[in-house]
Amino acid sequence: MPDDAPLIQLHEVARTYDLGEVQVNALRPTTLDIQRGEFVALIGPSGSGKSTLMNTLGCLDRPTGGSYLLDGQEIVDMSRDQRARIRNQQIGFVFQSFNLLNRTSALENVEVPLLYARSVSASERRRRAEEELIRVGLGDRLDHTTSQLSGGQQQRVAIARALVNRPSILMADEPTGNLDSRTSREVIGLFKSLNEEQNLTIILVTHDPDVARNARRNIVLRDGSVICDTADFAEAMQSLHSYQLDEAES
Repeated sequence: MPDDAPLIQLHEVARTYDLGEVQVNALRPTTLDIQRGEFVALIGPSGSGKSTLMNTLGCLDRPTGGSYLLDGQEIVDMSRDQRARIRNQQIGFVFQSFNLLNRTSALENVEVPLLYARSVSASERRRRAEEELIRVGLGDRLDHTTSQLSGGQQQRVAIARALVNRPSILMADEPTGNLDSRTSREVIGLFKSLNEEQNLTIILVTHDPDVARNARRNIVLRDGSVICDTADFAEAMQSLHSYQLDEAES
């Protein structure tokens, strides 16, 4: 695949859920590209399709139509196991609820994704986990358990875990949803430095404008469709607010 080709290429990708008598068009036919090293925010109200788009991009959910090329590989035709391998190789996930193992050290939590890589020895797992915890500023918290860490520290452990497989994409679903404003700024600052210093592609779902403004590109969704795709944050917010006004008036 050419070096200048988009990392992500969606063409008319859709996701429909069949609920028996009702079909829900969670994501209507969507065409977009995401280049390597972009920092993209998916924004929109609840039910807009942003989480469906995130799950599709993250290979958690298979589209019901269209084409999705990830680094030149067609995802739509892959089996569940094939998508799982792609996720493990290419994508790191960060969630709102951290999803850490309780009564387990920060180091052990970060090592977990490497347990599925048989070629990685125990000593190499530890070395890489330490490296990532140091990278996120937790070099002095390696042996602390989840209960001994603050919310912000737990999210940093989750970010280190997402990075330990050296993915090309970091996906974050409401990563600041359980954090106070100061800690949220610290976590988003970490995302920005990862994006700028390592050229890591970052795609995050957020409802928080203060988080979205840090992205270099905002994709606004409404009723399963992309209604705005822009590098102009003010334009994205205007699009979002116009939708909210329409809802209030209807």
